[in-house]
Amino acid sequence: MLYIIGLGLADEYDITLKGLNAIKQCERVYLEAYTSMLLVGQERLESLYEKKVIIADREMVEQQSDEILQNADKINVAFLVVGDPFGATTHTDLVLRANELGIEVKAIHNSSIMNAIGATGLQLYNFGQTISMVFFTESWRPDSWYEKIKENSSIGLHTLCLLDIKVKEQSIENLARGRKIYEPPRYMTTNQAISQLLEIEQSRNERAYTPETVAVAVARIGADSQKIAVGSLKQLQSVDMGEPLHSLVLVGCRLHILEAEILRSFAVDLPELDKIFARDFKMD
Repeated sequence: MLYIIGLGLADEYDITLKGLNAIKQCERVYLEAYTSMLLVGQERLESLYEKKVIIADREMVEQQSDEILQNADKINVAFLVVGDPFGATTHTDLVLRANELGIEVKAIHNSSIMNAIGATGLQLYNFGQTISMVFFTESWRPDSWYEKIKENSSIGLHTLCLLDIKVKEQSIENLARGRKIYEPPRYMTTNQAISQLLEIEQSRNERAYTPETVAVAVARIGADSQKIAVGSLKQLQSVDMGEPLHSLVLVGCRLHILEAEILRSFAVDLPELDKIFARDFKMD
């Protein structure tokens, strides 16, 4: 059997008992290491599992999945995913490949940023479409996510912004020359995400959001060092959220009074936040 096991968000102890028991029964254990990351290293996982953990980078998962699935019709294999097993479409593709080979698949779920974002006080059923933001380059500044924010905003819904992670990436020159030299890991901060958001709004000028739009910056959700900050995009642009991973929420204008009260507890400038609430929001 192929087990696809969610690890949760913070450290080795976030795994469920069901997930840990499944790992104990597996002969090979892979850790997907490019869509997200835990806040602890591989050695901490191996100590708890009492198993060797094989790091599965993007290349392995997307191009060498046969290696992961090898003999999985005869032995148990675990594929570990930070968050929930189906937080990334890549993992659905792995399930389809396993099905084609007649390999039984069992998913063991866990918390992910998609539900843990409720720690902000925002109600999950008031969220619209989630977007992903990638690092801009000098020649590539994609903004396909803008329309989704605009649609969410038009009906007062919140937008969760997932921020880019660059792990084991090659420069264009090294890629062109076939050199297996990788760039240092990079993790997008909320500051960088806000700068990119404001740049695109300035160029498009369709007012899907403005520098005064209320947002929630979050970092290391689920960890003891979790941090949440609420303010306008302009205010949050200068707030240091610390170590990765970061996410950002654009707050919709149809806000429940309970959501507003909890957001106030995380305000970087409460009087200013109250002014924006009074001016721009329709409280349910």
